[in-house]
Amino acid sequence: MGSEVQVRVLMVTFSTHGHLNPTLRLAKRLVSKGLHVTVATTEAERALIGSLQNVGSKNLSSIINNLSNNDKKISCIIANPFMPWVPDVAAEHKIPCAVLWIQACAAYYIYYHYFKHPQLFPSLENPNEAVHLPAMPSLLVNELPSFLLPSGPIHFKQLVSDLMRKLDKVKWVLGSSFYELEENVVASMATFTPIIPVGPLVSPFMLGKQENATAPSLDMWSTAEECSCIEIHQWLNKKPPSSVIYISFGSLLVLSQNQIDSIAAALINTKRPFLWVIRSQENKEGGVLRAGFLEETKDRGLVVKWCSQEKVLMHPAVSCFLTHCGWNSTLETVAAGVPVIAYPEWTDQPTDAKLLVDVFKIGVRMRNEEDGTLSIQQVQRCIDEATKGLNATQMKKRAVALKEAAKKALEDGGSSDANINRFINEITGK
Repeated sequence: MGSEVQVRVLMVTFSTHGHLNPTLRLAKRLVSKGLHVTVATTEAERALIGSLQNVGSKNLSSIINNLSNNDKKISCIIANPFMPWVPDVAAEHKIPCAVLWIQACAAYYIYYHYFKHPQLFPSLENPNEAVHLPAMPSLLVNELPSFLLPSGPIHFKQLVSDLMRKLDKVKWVLGSSFYELEENVVASMATFTPIIPVGPLVSPFMLGKQENATAPSLDMWSTAEECSCIEIHQWLNKKPPSSVIYISFGSLLVLSQNQIDSIAAALINTKRPFLWVIRSQENKEGGVLRAGFLEETKDRGLVVKWCSQEKVLMHPAVSCFLTHCGWNSTLETVAAGVPVIAYPEWTDQPTDAKLLVDVFKIGVRMRNEEDGTLSIQQVQRCIDEATKGLNATQMKKRAVALKEAAKKALEDGGSSDANINRFINEITGK
């Protein structure tokens, strides 16, 4: 920026994988446009401690004071949406505040209407009750973010409620999405509380950009004893194009024994190549693969504890993605142009699954039986529907079209790039 005073931005987020990754990716984007960015995060394993608000507020004020020394004034604070106390601290220091919404714009839209217009929502006790919101397809109660349901944890619901009450202290809501993906919702929100898409916040190589070789990895489980990216890539290279079923359920979800058994049996029956990520179950209750599965499938299957998901999704051998539908994973599969088998569990995942299947039309929905178990037949049906026939062909065509739209959104002059430039101009006063 030559002799100009460099604009300083402070980003505040949790240290968990799903929160930190989009924050760092936006930070890199801002740095590439000449801004100085500092990221403040929680200590590991302290994200949900009840005292975080009091401790975090004091620590954040100290960080602001330290960074503001020597005329290095902070021009903007970008907060995680589940830290509703950050806008208060920003207001105390008279610093403009933005929120980086790390879920779908549709999830923000639902939360906003729930807390601002509760009359639009019927009783949430009946999972089959329909909710009708403008700019969205009809939603069953069990397709809403689980935080809103009576069975959901009250503290998460309270965090979102606190954010909605403090929107008057938030100047910008930035969305980890792109306009072309959620056009109806973004356009509808523009009439009251705009959300500004600045994504997809994925690694640059997924969008055809050069990756900085010296940039630190954002992956949290890339340890020496786990199957390396090189080995996985070599294995994928030996598989035919669009043949491999990729299976991963994120960094937090733990599968039950029934779920693992049913998926494993379906993989045996379908006889298709697969790459399955099963994380270590240390200190967690969960299922394990039955004896003999690895031996029976060794010629066409690979089970690993970790992989670089973005690199796997970008490999031409991958046919479809069996996913929990976390928003980061959703954006990654959109950027890669890979159809999905949607199997959500909680939080915003059921809403993301609804988007993938009924709005984006690049997925099939895998559902439990009425007794809550997952059947082998259900898994097989979804694999067949996602990989065979006219429906699979149409889903792949739409997925490729969304991939191109994602790429264009962050190109120079694209919708998200233009939004980022406008945001920078506003915080710099240009």
